[in-house]
Amino acid sequence: MKKIESFTIDHLTLLPGVYVSRKDTTPKGDVVTTFDVRMTAPNRQPALSISALHAMEHLVATFLRNHPVWGERIVYWGPMGCCTGNYLLINGDLESRDILPLLREAFRFVAGFDGAVPGASPKDCGNYLLMNLPEARMAALDYLKVLDSPEVPLEY
Repeated sequence: MKKIESFTIDHLTLLPGVYVSRKDTTPKGDVVTTFDVRMTAPNRQPALSISALHAMEHLVATFLRNHPVWGERIVYWGPMGCCTGNYLLINGDLESRDILPLLREAFRFVAGFDGAVPGASPKDCGNYLLMNLPEARMAALDYLKVLDSPEVPLEY
């Protein structure tokens, strides 16, 4: 079986940042850009907890889909299985630099969020108790240091 492209990235040197993982063309000819929103250095920093990622998933997905400019272009936001970040899929032929302001907004939203996590109820979520908002807020604050850095890594 052929190794998929994302498994060819050297995870021993990969830094926290925002990377274009792939660009796909839909049957209609539209481009969907997949971003690797890498929050920790794989295999060198602790992975994010599943409960923090889950709370972050609910918060960021809700924030992005309600964004007045980007909302209609958002396809997906969700955690990586390795728990070192998230994937963001957006309609459009985009580069990492294009979405930095949006990600800064989203992570500031998470870092300052105080209240009930959207969709964190048994009716709305399949594992509503597996959420840790304080940890999600702390992870967002840590990642904002990367996003706000003038040297934020934007290319593999």
